[in-house]
Amino acid sequence: MTITGIIVIIVAGIFVGFINTLSGGGSVISLSLLIILGLPAGIANGTNRISIFFQTLSSVGSFTKQKMFTNFRPVWLGIPATIGSVMGAYLAIDVHEKVIEKAMILAMILMAFFLFYKPDRWLKENPALLQKKLRWWQFAIFFAVGFYGGFIQVGVGYFLLMALVLGTGYDLVKANAVKNLIVFFYAIFALAVFMINGQVHYMYGLLLSVGSVVGALIASYFAVKKGAGFIRAVIILSIILTVLQISGLINFTHLLKNIL
Repeated sequence: MTITGIIVIIVAGIFVGFINTLSGGGSVISLSLLIILGLPAGIANGTNRISIFFQTLSSVGSFTKQKMFTNFRPVWLGIPATIGSVMGAYLAIDVHEKVIEKAMILAMILMAFFLFYKPDRWLKENPALLQKKLRWWQFAIFFAVGFYGGFIQVGVGYFLLMALVLGTGYDLVKANAVKNLIVFFYAIFALAVFMINGQVHYMYGLLLSVGSVVGALIASYFAVKKGAGFIRAVIILSIILTVLQISGLINFTHLLKNIL
């Protein structure tokens, strides 16, 4: 691999880590890049999990230092998500991309709607909901989100933020921190599944991780310092870019190919 290729992968990783830590959808960039580099879709999907693991590890460390985790509630939410992710990862050996793309578009349209409709619901926590014991339907939601995350990962941050804010009562800043913790939990097991099945290119994954860790650290700092309004703006921009990619109006794969 050339020096230019290495630099491109690391820079792409920075953007991916930043976007994924604050919202979601950054994997559109990393998966496109990995496929351009010659990896089959299944191996690109598995390789991307190395970056996801390291970027969430770094962002969770940063959020912990900023005292964003005050109880074990995120751990309980992470358990069903992890179980779902392992099942999704096994299914991901044969990815049906068109079905996933349609599901992503629907999810992001819903996400955009809730961001503009009564946005105060995202900016303020719901103490009454947070103080209640977790119910079976909340565990079911996080199992389903974890299943999707293990299956394809792209856009799972949107699902998790919706579940954490609307389903459990977190404000957007705390939800963002908890989202990264949950993804970290299941990323370990999902990555193991891909590794066992030989679906990982380690060199590309580690290079991508270098950049994604930098992006994650920057994003986790700004998430706490700038607050919910900043996170909301990044989410909206991420949704727009992801929808443009999926709809074909902007082709990141083509743009990255021209750069390389």
